[in-house]
This record gives sequence, C-alpha cells and structure tokens, in this order.
Amino acid sequence: MSLSKDIKLHHLTDPIVTGVTCHIASIEADLSLADPSDSSISCRQTGEITAQMIANIDKSKSGEVVFKKSKSIFFKSMKIRRIYDPQTQTLMYVSYSTKETSGSFKHSLSTVPLWGTAAYVEPTLVSN
Repeated sequence: MSLSKDIKLHHLTDPIVTGVTCHIASIEADLSLADPSDSSISCRQTGEITAQMIANIDKSKSGEVVFKKSKSIFFKSMKIRRIYDPQTQTLMYVSYSTKETSGSFKHSLSTVPLWGTAAYVEPTLVSN
C-alpha cells in the first residue's frame, strides 16, 4: 500500500496474538534527506484473542520483538516490540527505529486492551 510516492503503508499481523493487526506508516524515499526512521503505528483487535495466545507471549518487562526491518543504508532498523501490561491487561506495541551505530531512538506506541476478549480475566476483590 502507498499513501504517496514516499509514504508507505504496511500491515502486520502479530505472529502469536493473531487477532491483532498493526498498520505502520513510514517514509521510504530513495536518496532523499527524509529520515526513514520517522514512522507511526496503530494496532487494533481484528480477530479473536484467546487466553492461550496470551499464555504463549513473552511477559518480561521488555517484551519481545515481533517485527524487524532494515530501513536504510545508514544502518537504521525499525522494530516493533510487543509488551504486556498485566495490571491493565493491555498489549502495548512499540514501533522504534535505531541507528545501529549510535543507538538513537524514535518511537511510536499503540495499545490493544484485552477487555471484551476471551483473554480478559475479571479482577477479583481482595477482602481483609
């Protein structure tokens, strides 16, 4: 997909939580001064999200990379990382680009709450 000659639109289905699709808009201009690491992300529930899917994801604080793409000859790469927030039962998708040599970051965030899905666990009240 393409919005213009230089702005490209891509979609990505989460490989484990297949009920989530992310759309990414990024600059992919040949030999221009535009920074190819400028991008945005929007993720939505587009299908079923099950408890088994959530059981299979990395729940560490840093989550896991679900997508990686080299962005330019200037050693930049774009990654999408899925991080799970157990307190709010929300999947966070962070799109970020790094210069492999200096580590400078540009990022964008999108969230998908589990509320209303088969994976949502009703909170229990603790009585004293």
